[in-house]
Amino acid sequence: MNDKLKIAVFVDYDNIEIGVKSTLQRDLDIAMVLESLKERGDIVAKFAYADWGRQEGAKRQMAENAVQMVQRIPSPRGDKNGADINLALDALEMAFTHDHINAFAIVSGDSDFIPLVNKLKEYGKTIFVVGGRAFTSTILQKNCHEFISFESLMDEPGSRKREPQPQAAPPQPQAQPAPVERPPQQQYGGGRRRERHRPAPLELSQAMPLVERALQVLERREVTPQLGLLKSTMLQLDPTFSEKAFGAGSFTEFVEKLKDAGYVNVTGAEGRYVIERKSEAATKPEEPAHKPEEALPMLRDVLETHRLEMDAGAAAEDLESWTRAEHAGFEPAKFGFQEFTELLNFAQDKLVVRVEPDAERGLTVFLGAEFYPPAPPEGPAEETPSELDERQPESNQTPALMEPPPKPKRGRKTTGTKRTKKPAATATTGNTAARPRRTRKRPSPTE
Repeated sequence: MNDKLKIAVFVDYDNIEIGVKSTLQRDLDIAMVLESLKERGDIVAKFAYADWGRQEGAKRQMAENAVQMVQRIPSPRGDKNGADINLALDALEMAFTHDHINAFAIVSGDSDFIPLVNKLKEYGKTIFVVGGRAFTSTILQKNCHEFISFESLMDEPGSRKREPQPQAAPPQPQAQPAPVERPPQQQYGGGRRRERHRPAPLELSQAMPLVERALQVLERREVTPQLGLLKSTMLQLDPTFSEKAFGAGSFTEFVEKLKDAGYVNVTGAEGRYVIERKSEAATKPEEPAHKPEEALPMLRDVLETHRLEMDAGAAAEDLESWTRAEHAGFEPAKFGFQEFTELLNFAQDKLVVRVEPDAERGLTVFLGAEFYPPAPPEGPAEETPSELDERQPESNQTPALMEPPPKPKRGRKTTGTKRTKKPAATATTGNTAARPRRTRKRPSPTE
């Protein structure tokens, strides 16, 4: 049986392109995405969805990488989810008609694809999601089999374009002025795009709860915790795990760092490492790692303080500077986020903020639905009872007020056949019998 993955790639280009530009200040490199997926299996199909009439610059790189461009024709009334629907339908059709394809890669950060991911998992497909940690829904990240972040794929900005300067180059005739450092508000304001640097790696202590849990799972299964098996188990427990977030270029290097820090015991030769966990006292960090949810109260306080500015939308950089100023020692890395934008993305799924990406201005943050609770539902109006609402006592002679009024009596005709009334029943007491009512007979005209 061939266990090698056959991967079909579906790219929501409009979504992923604006996400990369607004958060990473880089253009989307589709070749980098495909190279990362080739490490996990064979790519057998590649599709990208966009209004390609507005993406002239991207057509060339799509053609160079043999990506089939699917034209999305926008509706005159607008179709925000048009590409999402087309992509989902095509992916499901391929799952039904191509049995040899056992893996799907969704290149997007849109949470609308969560139902598609869940449905493909029901049919036994392996799901990869490629997106940015700062703009991909955390719910989507945790519901796939493996999340591949752009932050872990990208090098330093411009590193591929830099050429080494020749040593014998003559000096410039005019000295270049020294760069002036600007505060964050001036550097990021006015629509200027900042230069993004590689974020500092997370502390190894923050990875230990996941490593400990994975090793315990393997022990209960009575399986030798080798290198590749440990990583696959960690991805099963947390699809967002990436060793590059902890400053390691490979999982082998990550395990070696754990060994050097004294968190795990490693035996065996390189390539066939066997990892064993140490006692709880030896692996317990000096300062316990904070959970991501513990950063939300501080963020709520800052949003409430600057509520007037947030109503009109504030830049993510301004919100970060406010948070650092009001909470001394605040660092996103303490809560498991490499950057502040990752915290905002997490807070957006918790309805604390609403983030809108913009390719030119970056991320704009608004108050989330949590600050605008829905109005309580209006209950039935309480009516005060009136005298007419009170039920009147009923009797044989007097109708109740709420009953329909009796029909009016017809007037007696002066000519025609005589109509005599039927004797009405009267109430009797004792042995007295009811007497019929006498009617006076009028003389006829002939008498």
